Amino acid sequence: MTIPEKLTATFNLMPSQVDGIIALIDGGATIPFIARYRKEVTGNLDDQVLRAFAEQLESLRNLETRRSDIIRLLGEQGVSDPEVLAQVAAADSLTRLEDLYRPYRPKRKTRASVARALGLSDLAGLIWTQKTPRAALDKVAAAKAAEVPELPTAEAALAGAMDIVAEQLADDAAIRAALRALFGREGVLVSKAKKKEDSVYRQYYDFAEPVKRIAGHRVLAVDRGEREEFLAISLEVPEGSALDLIEKRALRPQSACPELIRAIVADAWKRLIAPSLENEIRGELTTRAQEKAITVFAANLRSLLMVPPIRGKTVLGLDPGFRNGCKLAVVNPTGLLLTTGVIYPTPPLNRLDEAAATIRKLTGLYTIDLIAIGNGTASRETEQFVRALIKTDNLPVRCLVVSEAGASVYSASPRAAAEFPDLDVNVRSAVSIARRVQDPLAELVKIEPQAIGVGQYQHDMNQKRLATALGGVVEACVNEVGVDLNTASPALLSYVAGITASLAQAIVDWREKHGAFLSRQQLLQVPRLGPRAFEQAAGFLRIPGAAEPLDNTSVHPESYAKVKALATLLKVPVSPELAKRAQGLDLEQLSGQLGLGTYTLADILDALARPGRDPRDDLPQPELDQEILDIKDLTPGMVIRGVVRNVADFGAFVDLGLHQDGLVHISELSDRFVKDPLTVVRIGQAVTVRVLSVDLERKRIALSMKGLT
Repeated sequence: MTIPEKLTATFNLMPSQVDGIIALIDGGATIPFIARYRKEVTGNLDDQVLRAFAEQLESLRNLETRRSDIIRLLGEQGVSDPEVLAQVAAADSLTRLEDLYRPYRPKRKTRASVARALGLSDLAGLIWTQKTPRAALDKVAAAKAAEVPELPTAEAALAGAMDIVAEQLADDAAIRAALRALFGREGVLVSKAKKKEDSVYRQYYDFAEPVKRIAGHRVLAVDRGEREEFLAISLEVPEGSALDLIEKRALRPQSACPELIRAIVADAWKRLIAPSLENEIRGELTTRAQEKAITVFAANLRSLLMVPPIRGKTVLGLDPGFRNGCKLAVVNPTGLLLTTGVIYPTPPLNRLDEAAATIRKLTGLYTIDLIAIGNGTASRETEQFVRALIKTDNLPVRCLVVSEAGASVYSASPRAAAEFPDLDVNVRSAVSIARRVQDPLAELVKIEPQAIGVGQYQHDMNQKRLATALGGVVEACVNEVGVDLNTASPALLSYVAGITASLAQAIVDWREKHGAFLSRQQLLQVPRLGPRAFEQAAGFLRIPGAAEPLDNTSVHPESYAKVKALATLLKVPVSPELAKRAQGLDLEQLSGQLGLGTYTLADILDALARPGRDPRDDLPQPELDQEILDIKDLTPGMVIRGVVRNVADFGAFVDLGLHQDGLVHISELSDRFVKDPLTVVRIGQAVTVRVLSVDLERKRIALSMKGLT
């Protein structure tokens, strides 16, 4: 099948859809643009399907590139066997292609290559045909040893020839495919302790699980334990079954030298095939585990980025600490930094009166609406102090505990240094904590997605693959929400479809030099921002208060004339009323009159009906139980409130306001069976949990949501 045919089958699409999407991708269109503004071409596919489509397209093209390379290399080696070439042409995976090319791939020095160099290929051929009895083979080997000084004995000559046959068996594509399937059916991943000392890997000190059932997070855990030299890992299959499979391929009926062939089979398995396939299959297990982890990380990241903003509030951000105090920063409703400082309401200094006086003063001076406390070290003690002060003084202020994931990474970054060159890194963290309450998406895009810490084993993964996947999530969120062209930071603008980091900076530079953008069309005045970038980006950029009202909607400039034609047709100005009037009409007929696709018309009417709409829904923040200050305060059976801070494929981590999050194992998430935790919980969700157990020594808290949801 051709690449388009394969994509048609994989995604269950029409050939015309596939051809259209490929043409858009090859033409440089971004996924957000295709998903939003080319729905007639795609059949209204969402961005996740389109990203999967683009990845599969690239993978299939890479397969064809490698196929062409292998055919060329085989030709250069003079390989013209029609069966081999036909198999290469029909190979449907890189693994199959590499198996077929393996016998012809140039090798480093091996025992078999040394034997070939000594002229033992003919003897190896006699062994492989299995028509020559052992005694006759010994005579040929003795004659060869007499001819070649480097072969001291007949036994050495025979051993060299056997090495050649063993390598042939190890390179046989059919044998490798059968054994790979055996590993999948009957393989067991085994882990043993490499050190006697205790560690976080103790549960894997004597561990075994079938390959076909092992969970991805356990694969990643033992991989890390092996790298840190706490664990010795092996992949085991029944040796008898493996040898039988190889013998079926190698041992011919009425073989004249069966024992010799069996010895070669045993050697090929133990020395060549088993180590190679073990590495290969462990690599595949790790890759699958990483892909699952990336999927979870991406879902978590989306939940975090799409937490609804709290707009129009002056916020006091607190980065809690003990000995070095709590750094604070006050930002106005637009995120402008007003003042900074430090208070010491926590041990060991406990300067409570002084801290209270500072907060009272700031609250009155800046009319603070909200106090945001980072959920890191000393957060619970700081929250207790702030809530008590609010209650005692009857302050008109709300208090929230927010995730400070990535705040320390941002505060030490060049981007933060450029924004606040005169501030201490911890004070920068306080600014970030305050701003991420006002608009989580706008603030979190300043941090590398991998550093936000809402995944599992992210530092162990293929960083390029992880960055690509998470970058796609950020891009999707930014373009789904839309960006205010006149207030967005370069970091936020760089995720808009069609806008590179350099173009984002150029937009900000133009804005600083010429003032606010008055229309989307002014984007074309930005140096190096041409028609292609404008086409991709314009629909995702908003200009509140623009003379052209459509500039503050998701309607693309390419459709402005159609919208105005609709307004003329219905004798209603461009407004929510126009959308209301059009909704009562036959949209198919109307779209035909306007020369618009029905999907595009529906999107235009939706944008007109809800101008300035933000897709981020309201997400209530819980108030944590205030009597819980330490893990020692927890007892089994206690029911408390918390916030989901991370979701893994084995469960969810819940912030209880302590220094340690509790774990709700997947089996405790619901009274019903849960296959995927993301179907039950999301990051930022308020949940009620029951304490199952508390391990003070290991600082682990087991929780349950059963009977509470």
